[in-house]
Amino acid sequence: MARKPRDFDAELQALMDKAKKVKSQKTVQLGELVQILGVDALPMEALAGALLAALEQSKKQPEAVTRWTGRGQAFFQQGGKRGKKATSDGPAPGTADHNGPAPAPGRAAQ
Repeated sequence: MARKPRDFDAELQALMDKAKKVKSQKTVQLGELVQILGVDALPMEALAGALLAALEQSKKQPEAVTRWTGRGQAFFQQGGKRGKKATSDGPAPGTADHNGPAPAPGRAAQ
């Protein structure tokens, strides 16, 4: 009995489609996070600068990420300033348990 040959091209295409979908979802979630935090009111240059500063600080002081994570978790547990209240259906969007983006590190650096 002969084996059915695998269609590597179809498998590769399916993986590429899935990766594209995941990347698209991440982009949407990051945009939603920016809106929930209210930082969409900042000029793009200011937001980029704050994020770059947070990235630099995370490399120099890894413990800062721990503080930011705690602050972000508290933000979502309290329902956020502009966001909807977290429901008992599951963790809030953007928390680690949701497999979404981590809370914005630049927000806690203030």
